[in-house]
Amino acid sequence: MTLSSKQRAFLRGLSNGIEPVCQLGKDGVTEAFLSGADEALNRRELIKITVLKSAGLPPKDALAEIARRLSAQAVCSTGGKIVLYRRSKSDRVKRLELP
Repeated sequence: MTLSSKQRAFLRGLSNGIEPVCQLGKDGVTEAFLSGADEALNRRELIKITVLKSAGLPPKDALAEIARRLSAQAVCSTGGKIVLYRRSKSDRVKRLELP
C-alpha cells in the first residue's frame, strides 16, 4: 500500500497532536529499537519518533530504513522528528480512517 499525497497530508496533520513514542539514539536502528517501534505501531497505527543528533543518521535516512524494516509507510520527516503509519492487524485497535 502506498499513501497518496492527500492521505499523507491527513496523517501529517494528525501527527501534530501526538508525542514521540521513542527516540533513535547513538546505537542507531537496533533490533530492540525496532521491536519497540513495531509494538507502538500495532497499538497506535501512527507514531512519531525523535531522531537524536547522536544517531549518526539524518532523519530522512532513518525514516526510510525504519519504514522499510517495519513494513510501514513513511509519512514525514520534520526537523528531528519522523512519523510512520502502518495499519494495525489487531481488532482491539481503533483504526484511522484515511481519506
